Amino acid sequence: MELIWDYVVPFLIILTPLVFVHELGHFLVARRYGVKVEVFSIGFGPEIFGWTDKTGTRWKFSAVPLGGYVKMFGEYDFDDELEDGQAPMTEEQKEVSYHHKRVGQRAAIAVAGPIANFLFAIAVLAVLFSTAGVPAYLSAVGSIQEGSAAEEAGFEKGDLILSIDGEPIALFDDLRRIVSGKADVPLSFIVLRGNTEATLSATPKRVMRGGEAKEIGLLGIKPDVAQLGYERQNPLTATWMATERSVAMTVRILSAVGQIITGEMDADELGGPLRIAQVSGEAAAGGIISLVFFMAALSVNLGLINLFPIPVLDGGHLMFYAAEALRGRPLDARYQEYGFRFGLILVLLLMIFATWNDLVNLKVFEFLKQLAT
Repeated sequence: MELIWDYVVPFLIILTPLVFVHELGHFLVARRYGVKVEVFSIGFGPEIFGWTDKTGTRWKFSAVPLGGYVKMFGEYDFDDELEDGQAPMTEEQKEVSYHHKRVGQRAAIAVAGPIANFLFAIAVLAVLFSTAGVPAYLSAVGSIQEGSAAEEAGFEKGDLILSIDGEPIALFDDLRRIVSGKADVPLSFIVLRGNTEATLSATPKRVMRGGEAKEIGLLGIKPDVAQLGYERQNPLTATWMATERSVAMTVRILSAVGQIITGEMDADELGGPLRIAQVSGEAAAGGIISLVFFMAALSVNLGLINLFPIPVLDGGHLMFYAAEALRGRPLDARYQEYGFRFGLILVLLLMIFATWNDLVNLKVFEFLKQLAT
C-alpha cells in the first residue's frame, strides 16, 4: 500500500491530465472539422465507467491507465474499396468521416494532440512562474575553485553572500552579473557565515569567457544547488520564460535521443513507466512546485515523442499525410496497414526494452531474489 501511495498514485495524478489534454487536442480539432468522434477514452482495455454525450461520443475511463485514445468515425478506412457485404457510405456519413476529410484537415487533427501538450506545459509553467516564481540559485557558496579569488579572500563553503559593495543581492545570478563586470576591481562582500556576518574583500580575476574575445571578472565559486529561491514574474515575462523553458526541454530531449542513436549515450538510460512512476513519487515528495515542474516536463516529453515519425504515433500519421500531399493521392492501403503494424511492433518493443531497463536499474530482480531466499 505504501508503494502504491508513494509512487503509483502520483504517477496517475500526473499522467491522467496529460493524456486528457493530448486527446482533447485531437478531439477539439476533429469536432472543428465536423468529424464524428465515437470514443474518448482515458486508458485502454475494458471500460470501468463512462457516459455518452448528445453528439454520440462515449466518454470513458478504462482499466489500463497508461495512455488514452480518441476513436473517430472512418479513421482507419484507408481506401474506398468495399469488402464483401459492406454497404457503401452515405453522403451524410462521408461528411463526418475522418478518412474523407482533406489531407490538411487530417494533418491538423493529428498534430493537435502534441501541440496541446506543448501549450499545456507553457501554460502550467507560466502560472507557476507568475505565482510561486522562477526557481533560481541563492547567492550561497557551494564550492570554491582552487587558487581562485574567492579562495584567496577566505570564502568558505556554505557562506551566504548578502551584498557586494553595499548592493544587496539574493540570487547567484545577481552575484555573477556584478562580478563579471568588475575584473581586477577590489570588491567588498558581506557574507552570512552560520549566524554571524563577516566582511571579505576579493578582486575578481580577469579571464576570457568561453573562448570569446570578451573578458570578464571571475570570483571562482559555484552555487549551492541545495539552496533555491523563487522570483515572481509578471504574466507576460512568465509566459515568455515558460516558452523558453519548454523549447530548451525539447532541445535537450532531441539531443539525448540523438546521442542514444549515435551511441554517445548508453541506451540503458532509456526509462519506461516504472522509472516515470519513481520520479513522479520523488517529485510529489518534493512538494507541489516540484510536482508541477515535473508535470510540465513530462507534457513536453509526451508531445515530442508523439511527433516521432513512427506509424501509430501522431508523427507517423503526419508522415503518411506528407507523402499523400506530395503524391496527390494516398499511399496504397496495404502499405499503410503494414506501416501501422510495424509501428505497433516497434512501440511495443521499445516499451518492453524501457521496462526491462527500469527493472534492472531499480534492482527489482535483486529484490525478488531476496524475497525468495
